[in-house]
Amino acid sequence: MNEKNDSLESANSLDFHVSKVISGERRFENVFQAVTRMILDYPNGIRKITVNGRPTYDFQLFRKPGKHIVGMYDEINSLVSFVKDAADGGSSAEMAFVLIGEPGNGKTFLVDYLNRCYREFCSEEPNRRYTFKLKNLDKIGGYGKITSIESQTFEDPLILAMNLFEDRDKNIEYFEKMGADEEQIMSYFKKFRPLGACSDYIFHQIRNYCDGDIEKMKQFVEIIPIPISETRGTLTGKYAAKDKITSSAVDLLGDESISRLLHITDTNNPYRFDLRRGALARVAGGGIHFADEIFKNKRDLVQVYLGVIQNRSIEIEGFKWPLDTLIIATSNNAEFQRFLEEKEQAPIVDRCRLCYMAHNTNYQLQKELTRLSIGSLEKTTFAGEKLHIDPNLNYALSISFILSRMPHSDKLTSIEMMKLSAGEVAGEKSVKTLSEVIDQLNRETDITKRFGQKGMGHRNLGRAIQILLEKSETQEGKCMYAGDVFPAIEAVILDYVQDPNDRAKYLNDLKIAKSLHRENIMTSIFNAYMDEPDAIQKDVLNYVNMIIGIDAKNLSPNKVWTYRDPQTGKIISLKIDENFIDSVESRLGLKSKEQKQSYRTTISKIYGQKMIQDPNYDFMDNNDLVKAVTDVRLKSDIAGAGSLVGALSNRTNDENQNLYNRMIKTMIEKLGYDVTCAEKTIEYFCTPEDAS
Repeated sequence: MNEKNDSLESANSLDFHVSKVISGERRFENVFQAVTRMILDYPNGIRKITVNGRPTYDFQLFRKPGKHIVGMYDEINSLVSFVKDAADGGSSAEMAFVLIGEPGNGKTFLVDYLNRCYREFCSEEPNRRYTFKLKNLDKIGGYGKITSIESQTFEDPLILAMNLFEDRDKNIEYFEKMGADEEQIMSYFKKFRPLGACSDYIFHQIRNYCDGDIEKMKQFVEIIPIPISETRGTLTGKYAAKDKITSSAVDLLGDESISRLLHITDTNNPYRFDLRRGALARVAGGGIHFADEIFKNKRDLVQVYLGVIQNRSIEIEGFKWPLDTLIIATSNNAEFQRFLEEKEQAPIVDRCRLCYMAHNTNYQLQKELTRLSIGSLEKTTFAGEKLHIDPNLNYALSISFILSRMPHSDKLTSIEMMKLSAGEVAGEKSVKTLSEVIDQLNRETDITKRFGQKGMGHRNLGRAIQILLEKSETQEGKCMYAGDVFPAIEAVILDYVQDPNDRAKYLNDLKIAKSLHRENIMTSIFNAYMDEPDAIQKDVLNYVNMIIGIDAKNLSPNKVWTYRDPQTGKIISLKIDENFIDSVESRLGLKSKEQKQSYRTTISKIYGQKMIQDPNYDFMDNNDLVKAVTDVRLKSDIAGAGSLVGALSNRTNDENQNLYNRMIKTMIEKLGYDVTCAEKTIEYFCTPEDAS
């Protein structure tokens, strides 16, 4: 039994912990070093990518499977750079990182995600953080029924080891005896800081009680892991701004504890202050403190933050407790501007690394965010019946919200900006033009005029989906039909957007989104008519291959071109149809031979560039080309009847009715529609509404 107690004693002893750190089994690092290691050591941690025409880095920790961060490339790069600079001993170590942006653009989610990753990281054994407890205080006396005291700020045991003796040389000697080499000792003492007021006071009492006998003193020390708890706010904690009456510095720093004063005989003992009542002490042992809406706090609380950020310590009545904390804050634009107007508050801003957070401007990434907003669980009606989701719903929602975030520019239309932001083709406009536009906008002193800073956010997206769900058409048809989402978004704009100029812009953006939605519907209808899910894609690629093959040296006299398909690697023969090529180019508005040749050269150039990066590239992002090919195929006569619109509208004869039934069947079986949205989509196609 005694042997078991001895082994337990040794496992919790200071010597055991120090030896584990020296051997590399445990770590002694500050929060900045830990967070940097967590991000950079993640498997395949860094990827080089291009965003809006500029090379940047994508950190894979933020893209973990499950609900993860979407986009936010610039903001994440700024955060990683800030933390790494602090880890390397730069000026960031004495600053807070503040995310500023419009409500509903993901600021809080980014910080919560980082906190969750950090808790998971610290729960793994090599990364676990430890602190110490001072026990057997009944032997010293003066603490009543309090027999053991945890370090209030979760100080690292190596901080205690570096403060064992009052003489620094003796502390270095202790590490040498434990087996640390000169390089290790230097790295430890670079991170030296004094013990917090209460730990220092109590350990001084222990030193006096033991007459400076280090072996006896170490018997009063027990090493324990720091608890990891989201709900208790240990290791990662959040302080949300409260109103002026209920908020107090006590919420951050802690206060004198009446219950402790009943036990402690010496009223000068700093342990009379209960620091754990405050949010900061609970994350002081290498944790992350999240100050939500920091500039909403009243002035004296902001002053408290200034002291904490600058001095990295909790100070009460002259007592000090050093902190090892990463401070991340958020603020919306309006609150920050209001704060800046108070000129005397400049010092706090000077101590912050400001990062202006834009909305997501990539509509392909927005599709992922929209999917999360719609929800992964199976939807049901009020009556509990299964609710179908129109396959066009995500696209309609995504482009509507992305277009609202596209600022006005003389160089690019909002559609061109949206396409280029997603890395897609926008006619003859290049991504270089987008970079120039972004550079010009980002020089604006008014933050809200910068690229992506203004627009409808994630909460408005949620509201639009809620309005769509409560519509009687949705409930009765048991389907979330994409066409019904536009009135829902319009209702959100009218009810929730206060600025009349913004409201007018968003309503105009909604009209553009409707025209893009119609083009998307045309593609679905064509695929349904051809009874093939990717019919339009094949015809678009046929046009591209024809204009490449028309000038090929190996073109046969009967206009057959043989080539190797880059997607499958198979040899394919293609008959060049010049009538089809001319019809498509006429739809594109190309009249002269020079115009046609110039367009063909552009398409060939895109083909050459894209196929190297992605052999599966299909030109479906080229809206103008897709629309032209679709129009050519759809507007041709069908079996002696009028156009497809006429055939589907006038179903008085069996032939038209059979065509309608066949298309409905294809849409349901192959394209993901149900009866409700298939019928409504064909009805919408047959009306001239929203035609661009």
